[in-house]
Amino acid sequence: MARAGLSADRLTRAAADLADEVGLEKVTISALARGFGVKDASLYSHVKNLQDLRVRLALLAGGELIDRIGAAVAGRAGKDALVAFADAYRAYALAHPGRYAATQIRMDPAVVAESTAFARTAEITYGMLRAYGLAEPDLTDAVRLLRSTFHGFISLEADGGFGHTRPPEQSWRRIVDALHIALENWPGDKEPAAE
Repeated sequence: MARAGLSADRLTRAAADLADEVGLEKVTISALARGFGVKDASLYSHVKNLQDLRVRLALLAGGELIDRIGAAVAGRAGKDALVAFADAYRAYALAHPGRYAATQIRMDPAVVAESTAFARTAEITYGMLRAYGLAEPDLTDAVRLLRSTFHGFISLEADGGFGHTRPPEQSWRRIVDALHIALENWPGDKEPAAE
């Protein structure tokens, strides 16, 4: 019998908070059960296993992240949209490290295909990049460039990997400027940029 007050949504949100507090790798069914004052078995009527919980957490975090990015880029195009996108992405990742880590897990393509958050992510990201006159396969390559640059910088920053006295914020600004230049000067054929 399901314990009163517990639900998959409540467990997912608690797991997200716990991930931000102690790190994604320390989120376990046992740790979550302890937080609710119940036995591990009580949670299995709401989530199948730890992987199911982590996928739910990734979907929750992905939705939160794209909601922030979508609000930031609304009504913007070109460099303004890129800066807003990048800053919203970084702010979320630094404020919610456990949730952000969950967005990086590998998931079943069928789950991704059914996710409205992932569909919205593609829509907003590709929409921003189309303003640079990019079409496939360049869109996919540009998405990979942005994701790997953002993720690499944020991961190093969060781990204290920037030991130089120059503040990371100043480097971030220059990197986003450089990405804008790279997108404007993308190699190969381009469609005319949207005005």
